[in-house]
Amino acid sequence: MTPADIPAVIAIERAAYSAGWPTTVFERELTTNALARYLIAREGPPGAPPVAFGGVWLMVDQAHVVTIAVRPECQRRGFGRLVLHGLVELATLAGMESVTLEVRPSNEPARALYRRYGFYEVGIRKRYYADNHEDAIIMTTEPLDSPAYRARLARLRSELGARFPAGFTARHLEAVLPAWSAAAQEKPGP
Repeated sequence: MTPADIPAVIAIERAAYSAGWPTTVFERELTTNALARYLIAREGPPGAPPVAFGGVWLMVDQAHVVTIAVRPECQRRGFGRLVLHGLVELATLAGMESVTLEVRPSNEPARALYRRYGFYEVGIRKRYYADNHEDAIIMTTEPLDSPAYRARLARLRSELGARFPAGFTARHLEAVLPAWSAAAQEKPGP
């Protein structure tokens, strides 16, 4: 995701959620937050408008998914899964031990997707969401480098390859690599 994608991302978020982030937050995330990494998924050729996006903060040894949104007319077609998969792959490449996130108890489709990716419930944040003061369920993964999780991620990667033929998944995951390469270049040497 680049600053040029922000207007499309804002439109996706406003269509998907009743309350979203202001434009300035995305600008800061992309330009000043060294922990932040964002991905977008496009349907169609390069340059087509984004249909989904997601963001993660790479914090010490844990990745924190801060947002995922899919254009409403594109929901239930695998784009949220594709973005989540990319964020987990990014966290794995960055050497994170686990991934965590918050989700609304009322968002059962998202909770089911997260469970599919091995997230499990570890706590509650009371009155977390500003729009209606709904609690948030905190979910996290087992260690990303465990044999069981690596096997899960490989299986899910294969399923995505079948769901998005003609290299869509490969093109998406290639977008993850430059984001990680930039992060690796920022790290000081030993």
